[in-house]
Amino acid sequence: MTKVSARAPVEPNPLFAIFLMTTAMLIVPIMDIIAKYLSSALPALEVTFGRFFFQFVICLCIALVTGRIMRLRARQPVINFLRGILLAIASLSFFTAVKYMSVATAISIFFIEPMVLTMLAALILKEQVGIRRIGAILVGLLGAIVILRPSLAEIGLVSLLPVLTAFLFSFYLLINKLYPVEDDLLTIQFGAGLSGALLLGTALLIGSYGQFEGYEFEVPTLPQTALLALIGLISFAAHGLVVAAFQRGSASLLAPLQYVEIVSATLFGYLVFSDFPDGPTWIGIALIIGSGLYIAHRERKLKKKTQADAVPEM
Repeated sequence: MTKVSARAPVEPNPLFAIFLMTTAMLIVPIMDIIAKYLSSALPALEVTFGRFFFQFVICLCIALVTGRIMRLRARQPVINFLRGILLAIASLSFFTAVKYMSVATAISIFFIEPMVLTMLAALILKEQVGIRRIGAILVGLLGAIVILRPSLAEIGLVSLLPVLTAFLFSFYLLINKLYPVEDDLLTIQFGAGLSGALLLGTALLIGSYGQFEGYEFEVPTLPQTALLALIGLISFAAHGLVVAAFQRGSASLLAPLQYVEIVSATLFGYLVFSDFPDGPTWIGIALIIGSGLYIAHRERKLKKKTQADAVPEM
């Protein structure tokens, strides 16, 4: 997750951190459910643009009300812009995917992200990856294949979009490793909203003027506009909850809670669209969750070992 500087240190509070993280994972799929609902009438590109545009507007309003408008200037503008671009393309990829497949299935496939991040870190950052983590990566990828198998046959290559989302988000996290975030949460969210809205807005203009089918701007109704604003609000709130949780609890405590998102996505998907994963999909989900938890466990052990080795002998 991102490292966010704070004016004053936050006291550790594991129970409150668990509450914050769980709340975030429960509300994030609501954003995806709304995106799926809207994509039946609006292009996925427009829905994604709305998510970033309203996030930008919310941040700007908060800055104006709190007198922090001058603090929205980022210390790393180029890096922050790149972060926003990666998040925008990742969101577009995922919102396009949920137009054609269930939210629970798309989220389950996306959770190969820890495996992808481990592979990229080994290739790009030259981090050491042992045989155990390689085995966990292969198990997780097998789980993704199990989930993807019927989707590939039914809807084609569009079912691979959650895989693309996982790769894009992994690159986002790699950038955070290389360039730790130096700005506060509001500045980060403002930058992501602005850069994402600029990129996707430009693409929407090109799609409209070029009359590219599926990429043309459709004037949203008032209820649709309200739902687009709600997507931006949920995105803003969920990111804030996750950052607040990690300020109060350790990564090893909170990382496993991200899989609550699969449970909430399944519940909301069933209630709204009557979508429910079948038996093989649950097997694939179990493989992905198991491998992700094992990778987190191995990284925690390696971190402890590195910290112990770094302590000088008395």
